[in-house]
Amino acid sequence: MTASTADTEERILDLAEALIRQNGYNGFSFRDIASGVGVKSSSVHYYFPTKADLGARVARRYTERFLDLLGDPAHPARSAEALIVRLHGEFARSLGQDGQMCLCGILAAESSGLPEAVVTEARAFFDRTGAWLVDGLRTSDWGAGVPEADLARQSLRILAQLEGAMLIAKVRGQPDVFGDLAPKLAEA
Repeated sequence: MTASTADTEERILDLAEALIRQNGYNGFSFRDIASGVGVKSSSVHYYFPTKADLGARVARRYTERFLDLLGDPAHPARSAEALIVRLHGEFARSLGQDGQMCLCGILAAESSGLPEAVVTEARAFFDRTGAWLVDGLRTSDWGAGVPEADLARQSLRILAQLEGAMLIAKVRGQPDVFGDLAPKLAEA
């Protein structure tokens, strides 16, 4: 792949991500992507034969980038509260960047009308982010001796609180509200 080819592919992915976060998966077409990137629609199809291929790739890339930013949950050793603050901070950064929600939160909300490949990648975001949180909680001050099933439930509870807070901030048009709605640990 040449530098120009890689650059075009990245620009397609960047624009698709922005459009999904702004309008939802069904709120854009390959024609919109082609126009925004400055290529022919057939060129978009060259990189991504179907919209499902593009959507799945966007979600996978988003997940990888998100987890890379979070880093290793157990290094350095963190308190459970510091771990949650770190996770909350990454969601806040995403919201603060452009006032838009988490890409995979949007895809999850639309999941009943999406291609399976896109739903699979959105689910992977929550599975992998939840596993990151479980790993961190397990080695934290809060999680010592807590059964694995309880750690998994706590992880889902925190992710639900974060996604819900994003929804409220988004619908109110007040990204700052998100900071006031930080998730809390349940009693172990």
